Amino acid sequence: MKMQTRQSGFTLVEIAIVLVIIGLLLGGILKGQEMITQARIKNVTNDFNGTTAAYFSYQDRYKAVPGDDGNANARWGTSWGVTSGNSNGSISGNYFDNVAGPFANDGNNESQKFWWHLRAAGFIPGPTQGAGAPTPPNNAVGGIIGVQNGAFAAPTTLPGLVVCSSNVPDKIASAVDTQLDDQRPDAGAMRASNQAGASNPPATGATAGAVYVEDGSIQYIICKTV
Repeated sequence: MKMQTRQSGFTLVEIAIVLVIIGLLLGGILKGQEMITQARIKNVTNDFNGTTAAYFSYQDRYKAVPGDDGNANARWGTSWGVTSGNSNGSISGNYFDNVAGPFANDGNNESQKFWWHLRAAGFIPGPTQGAGAPTPPNNAVGGIIGVQNGAFAAPTTLPGLVVCSSNVPDKIASAVDTQLDDQRPDAGAMRASNQAGASNPPATGATAGAVYVEDGSIQYIICKTV
């Protein structure tokens, strides 16, 4: 007498349940990734707004430009060794400068003294003395935030004091520009350039891009007028 064998397998109901579970897991992962992206957009946006607010607050209190302030050493030098700028109304240096001190009371290294003066005044968090005091802060996407006088080449030049943020992913750069300006990387108060191929496009004369390309692989340097 032959024994009948039963083939084991998944029923349609079981397969449907598995597919539903997989769908829920994928949905949760995608939702989590979107929440992280939104948080980074908010953080990068706040970096620009916070730096601008600190800059104007410093000007209002001390009637001077942070970093360029010629009285900073007299005000905080004894306590923290803060050095002064040259009071010419402009910031020297590039947004990415991060050289070791000690600094002199002169017009050099003002893009770093900018952060030192704001920290000493209590307008932004961070150390008020030591190697970290004049160091540009990090942003939420693994880059840095810095200031310099002007950015980009003609015809997309951004004049005056600008705040720049580096290593900004394409989707985040586009969203930040949309919230703070006009979503055009070559116009308005905010400009942007593809970071690939040049480590510091704003300082080396690169022209801002015509549109944001969101393909998931591009990082931008975005700069905004203070």
